Amino acid sequence: MARVFVTRKLPFWEEISKPLFDGGHEVVFGKSEQLDDSFEGLLCLLTDRIDKDLLGRAKSLRVIANYAVGYDNIDVQACEEKGVRVSNTPCDEVNESVAEFAWALMLALSRRLPEAAEYARNAAYHGWEPEIFIGGDLKGRTLGIIGAGRIGSMVAKRAEGWEMRVMSYSRSSGLKLEEVLGQSDFVSLHVPLTSETRHLINKKSLGAMKKGAILVNTARGPVVDEAEVAEALRAGFLGGYGADVFENEPNPYAELLQMENVILTPHIASATVAARKRMGELAVLNLVEGLAGREMPNLVK
Repeated sequence: MARVFVTRKLPFWEEISKPLFDGGHEVVFGKSEQLDDSFEGLLCLLTDRIDKDLLGRAKSLRVIANYAVGYDNIDVQACEEKGVRVSNTPCDEVNESVAEFAWALMLALSRRLPEAAEYARNAAYHGWEPEIFIGGDLKGRTLGIIGAGRIGSMVAKRAEGWEMRVMSYSRSSGLKLEEVLGQSDFVSLHVPLTSETRHLINKKSLGAMKKGAILVNTARGPVVDEAEVAEALRAGFLGGYGADVFENEPNPYAELLQMENVILTPHIASATVAARKRMGELAVLNLVEGLAGREMPNLVK
């Protein structure tokens, strides 16, 4: 039996938490800074910073379950040094929901849905007009996918239905980044955040894109230099920008908030019933298995 600290009550908690209580574990809710050496397990979110200072307070901690696919919020090396095992929640349900959300952003930007919805909401629509909110087509266009992992591949598969040409950039694709950017009408980002991918989209790479192209980021915020994206939009070079993640989350670059051809959403790409429930199930499973001394299904190495 162990004490488990949970930083926030998760969706479907009563259902997904059953294995914890069935195992006789005590669950305490609170903010991460309240964690002390009486807890062996921790269930946390991307917004919780798990660093050396916190680990120094939580001397009994053995297992961390991060309720996310990413784990940028955790000092994994410090955890390894202290013998604390870290897990995350990768699953097809999350991948599918993020892939669908990337398409939602591309479609909304291409057909100017936010602008049109605001126009109608403000009672500016007084009858059909052939010249308003003319958008772009998907059929026959080229989609550039930056990062051809699970989510990127799912985005590519959905492009078949739109009869689009797909180009992918990854370490093994054989194509150069500039080559993909230069031919793509839509660019969707799906790379992890590393020292190599930080500001992968910068002044140089934006300059390599087709004029009028639409850029979408559902990967990691710092992959994009938001100030340079704002400049490309202001200059009329970039056709639109959609992002569910920000360079300095939770605050996007201020100028982007004022632009009509920009859609910014509050990190909700995985916010579907199926994805949230499965993430919770995996986080709890990782905790239960780790606390029992068994192999954690989603151990971060």
